[in-house]
Amino acid sequence: MALAFPPALSDTIVALSTPPGAGAIAVLRLSGPEAIALADAVFAGKQLRDQPGHTLHYGTIRDDNRILDEVVVSLFRGPHSYTREDVVEISCHGSDYIVQELLLLFTRRGARLAEAGEFTKRAFLHGAFDLAQAEAVADLIAADSQLSHQVAMQQMRGGFSRELKDLRGRLVQFAALLELELDFGEEDVEFADRTGLVALLQEVQALVRRLLRSFELGNVIKNGVTTVIAGRPNAGKSTLLNALLNEERAIVSAVAGTTRDLIEDEVSLDGIRFRFVDTAGLRETTDVVESIGVERTMKRVQQAALVVYLFDITSTTPTLLEEEIQALQLPAQVPVLAVGNKLDTASDQELDAFRTRPDTVLIAASRGDGLDELQEALLLRVRGEGLDRLGSSTVVTNLRHARSLEAATLALNAVLTGLATGAGTELLAADLRHALAALGEITGEISSDDLLTSIFTQFCIGK
Repeated sequence: MALAFPPALSDTIVALSTPPGAGAIAVLRLSGPEAIALADAVFAGKQLRDQPGHTLHYGTIRDDNRILDEVVVSLFRGPHSYTREDVVEISCHGSDYIVQELLLLFTRRGARLAEAGEFTKRAFLHGAFDLAQAEAVADLIAADSQLSHQVAMQQMRGGFSRELKDLRGRLVQFAALLELELDFGEEDVEFADRTGLVALLQEVQALVRRLLRSFELGNVIKNGVTTVIAGRPNAGKSTLLNALLNEERAIVSAVAGTTRDLIEDEVSLDGIRFRFVDTAGLRETTDVVESIGVERTMKRVQQAALVVYLFDITSTTPTLLEEEIQALQLPAQVPVLAVGNKLDTASDQELDAFRTRPDTVLIAASRGDGLDELQEALLLRVRGEGLDRLGSSTVVTNLRHARSLEAATLALNAVLTGLATGAGTELLAADLRHALAALGEITGEISSDDLLTSIFTQFCIGK
């Protein structure tokens, strides 16, 4: 059945699809029933209405007798286009003035400026892809590492959606049998094999739980790892930050308390984005400004995804190190990696005290010694075994998807509990409907206008 669109979605829309600002070229995109006619009316070249789709045409754009620019027009006829509508893309010179003149020209002739994400929203509404794939388009645009690109591509090509649709399809068969039992309630018959339903629910539940477990890894891939470098003054935190970034980002001084504010920067390690935060040295101080820095450090430590506790090997004992880490009062889920600095000046006895300590790496930040081992340890804390299976497994990166999977898990648990306690068919069917609805929300098989608006307004205007 064809979708009935609100009047706004039957308009012809136009927007700049390349980043704003001066550049070699800019691309304007038109989509809708009048896209080709609007372009034809101002394009001096071939008659676009007579040309086949997926073709390029050189000519000029004219506003009456005034030539606005020499352009190349890309013609895509629906349904073989991104939005499944007629689409015209105009490649012009990347002048802000030219872009604004072209947008004004098309809006005067009847086009409407596109809303954020409206091209992708139309593609979704026309069945080009489901909602999870549409969200992956935004993730692909925002991808800034090899892994985030890989995961977004996998989801955009439908890997996650296929897995969900398979789960949902198998549940729908049993749900239909339960609904049929309700229709024959007075006859006390069972069409749905309860034993088979339990086995299926347990299998589906295991898959949903696996997807939920992958969200921790997926969140790291998508958003990066906030890694706080903490420690006492003069442990070498700023030196370590500079070494990791391979640039002089933080001021290094022998004077204790030099770093009084948070200094942050990002670096990609083996495809994972780490956001390192250099912090004020942790100590009791009467200096008002430094004490504010220490307070900010403690707050940021509590918010970290990973803490690197840097200590001076030459002035720290294993017992003192344990006390200092305990004083951080880290949440249980935040891993901490102890990093001993200044191994180049430490004695063999001082080094031996920490060489066998687990979760400890020894470095000389000023010379770069041990940085490879430190990077490997950071990656191990973050990825565990998850990335080794990334090529063949679905990874959940979207918080909305994770919440829907959590809702599905609760509903599936309710069905299993109902089966174990002999609950009536009405209760089983209701809980199973909740599970199906939660899974359907991910792909957009069940969606609301508010949900769609929330998702697509996060896109850039021209997408």
